[in-house]
Amino acid sequence: MARKHLRDRSDAPRRDTVWLYGRHAVTAALANPSRAVYELHATPEALDQVPGTLTARPGLTVTLADRARIGTMVPSGAVHQDLALRAAPLPQTTLDDVLARPGPKTIVVLDQVTDPHNVGAILRSAAAFGAAAVVVTARNAAPPGPTVAKAASGALDLVPLVQVVNLARALEAMKTEGIWCLGLDAEGGRPLTTDLPGPSIALVLGAEGDGLRRLTRERCDAIVSLPTVGPLASLNVSNAAAIALYIVSRR
Repeated sequence: MARKHLRDRSDAPRRDTVWLYGRHAVTAALANPSRAVYELHATPEALDQVPGTLTARPGLTVTLADRARIGTMVPSGAVHQDLALRAAPLPQTTLDDVLARPGPKTIVVLDQVTDPHNVGAILRSAAAFGAAAVVVTARNAAPPGPTVAKAASGALDLVPLVQVVNLARALEAMKTEGIWCLGLDAEGGRPLTTDLPGPSIALVLGAEGDGLRRLTRERCDAIVSLPTVGPLASLNVSNAAAIALYIVSRR
């Protein structure tokens, strides 16, 4: 089927939407049947890199545009790779939804991590190592917007990003379901190894610089550290998450 290249109808009704950009983020959104998509703007060369089965989605308008035009649709200086997609936000997944899924699971919990690039990188690692979800605080955390989507390289449409109002209560709910909550701290107790206390694990990581808050720490079953060596034992939160997920995935 030939692709349709239609002009952007400026009089079309504007829904509650976001602009996604970058090849991985855009193709993942187009491939996600749970995400409604409305307008794709691309250069001819960039459009050739997107499978025609994705651009043929019902309700999607595809418009050829130059790089400068696409640049006006995304944050200033963003690396959009000549693709911009107007799409609906993802449907909200609740913690109850995640806990109701059968079988062992690994969950990443972020205690007020505000840098969207870190959240995106953690989502990418969560997808790579099969995590069931990434849980963040509803306040004082990076929202699941375009910057997170770009940094996640498509993982935002693969791994649920769950927002909770009360993180301490969320940890208690996980523990009730048999999930062991392990808080990561460079000055923590025993190193994290594959010898884990149970089949389901929540890895709890604190904000950049501040680490875990007191109430969060108190709700964890144990505080662990990563088996690093050398004078720089503290890692960036996204790097720490990737290493911890790798260790847990080997259990």
